[in-house]
Amino acid sequence: MTGKCPARLNLTNFLLGRPDATSQLVLQPTIEGQLPLEEVTIAELLKGAGYATGLFGKWHLGGKGFGPEEQGFDVVVTPPANPKPKQIVVGGGKGEFLITDAAERFIEDHRDEPFFCYVPHNCPHIPLAADPALVEKHRDAFNPTYAAMIETLDTSVGRLMAKVESLGLAERTIFIFTSDNGGLHMLEFAETPATTNRPYRAGKGYVYEGGLREPLIVRWPGVAKGGSTSDTPVVLTDLVPTLLTAAGIDVAKTIGPLDGVNIRPLLEGKSQPARPLYWHFPNYTNQGGRPAGAIREGAWKLVEQYEDGSVELYDLEHDVGEANDLAQSEPARTVDLRAKLAAWRASVGARMPTPNPDCDKALHDRLYVEQDPSKLVPAATAAATAPGWEAWRTAMNDVVKGRKPSVTPATGDIRLHAKDARVHAENMRYEPQPQKNVLGFWTKPTDWADWEFDVAKPGVYEVEVQQGCGRGSGGAEVAVEVDDQTLTFVVQETGHFQQMILRVIGQVELKAGKHVLAVKPRTKPGAAVMDLRRVVLRPKS
Repeated sequence: MTGKCPARLNLTNFLLGRPDATSQLVLQPTIEGQLPLEEVTIAELLKGAGYATGLFGKWHLGGKGFGPEEQGFDVVVTPPANPKPKQIVVGGGKGEFLITDAAERFIEDHRDEPFFCYVPHNCPHIPLAADPALVEKHRDAFNPTYAAMIETLDTSVGRLMAKVESLGLAERTIFIFTSDNGGLHMLEFAETPATTNRPYRAGKGYVYEGGLREPLIVRWPGVAKGGSTSDTPVVLTDLVPTLLTAAGIDVAKTIGPLDGVNIRPLLEGKSQPARPLYWHFPNYTNQGGRPAGAIREGAWKLVEQYEDGSVELYDLEHDVGEANDLAQSEPARTVDLRAKLAAWRASVGARMPTPNPDCDKALHDRLYVEQDPSKLVPAATAAATAPGWEAWRTAMNDVVKGRKPSVTPATGDIRLHAKDARVHAENMRYEPQPQKNVLGFWTKPTDWADWEFDVAKPGVYEVEVQQGCGRGSGGAEVAVEVDDQTLTFVVQETGHFQQMILRVIGQVELKAGKHVLAVKPRTKPGAAVMDLRRVVLRPKS
């Protein structure tokens, strides 16, 4: 939605995320509980350019007050993700046909104007469900229910393509079909494993290829040649700059730097400058995945395990299954890729796990080492694969029973936005959206800003700043004063003043009532102090 990598926004797991448990060697970082409203989405930018915007299906980026309606979508239709059994034949196992009906109406209603029709299906997410007649049709598949769900998904996509063609819009409409992760290869719910990703290793919830590789199919008349393919890897953050540019929006002037790139040259059959790709997943998953990061450069891929800092190196050109770890035989390449991954994490403000003092090492080893889910070798069918993992599944579920996920609340935190600051300055000022939405032009260390705010619940609050800083301007020391308490931090260079990262700088204790928070530079070694988008105080007790 933003063109930014999840690590930059501290949204690295599904919401609400898997709770911490005694089976973990490390504790997961607290993730953002929703996509913040100050983040600008592709829907908001397209809407500002005259597009009608519609979302049909799932959102999963925040609840009340943080839904798609608040993030640029004019029309939102979200049928139940799990229809009742009697509704399955009519609506599809996961509401596919209800979603498609709504998307078709949207396309018809907006046929005479530009439109952005986003259709994130609930299919084929668990729990699996499909028309019994289709399940019987696919009775010889690895998982008949999953195969039936894929057929209804294909039918839904075909209907939308046919609708566009019937309205005479096909030659000026871009179609993109993709997924948010690899297939579910593990026993997680009734009738799973859903699928197998072989020859790739593991699946959803892992940074191995089974979790990262996914379909990306594009129909773009006049740009993408039908039937052509590209072996150049891309990531989904690339879609935002690609589509915005296609819509005639100057990304650099409108929103500033993004983590994705415009992949139109690849679609045209041209080459694109080589670049490393990065993944940061500091979370445990319901599928048995453990905190890890990865970098791919060319055919080489390094995986770093955050539990113990160990690394694995794979040559994907000759080992797509990631079975032959070359870290020991390629020490120079391993050191180089590991350093690049660490530098990237620092550049985006990635949060890392911390040691778990309550870890039950024997339980950890039983769930993650002795029966390693990433190395599951499936039987001929899902039904034959499941029994060997039932005890493991029960234990995985039991360790998190009654535990709450570690996410920041949609309510309870205190958010101090740049637009609401009281500015005490000669030069520094509020610079508005969509590109900036910051306190910027902070060229004098004597300039400062503050906010007055109310605290309803007394206690300890974590203080987080969202800052950006251009090349060569980092290093300013900044004080954050809350009443008689002072926290300090050194501004981190991020590559661009509008390239923001999130940083926790400490904690303060607040009584109920009115307070003032001030941000005051102490030094300014570069051209400017920083750009500041927001300060957030989150209750810790």
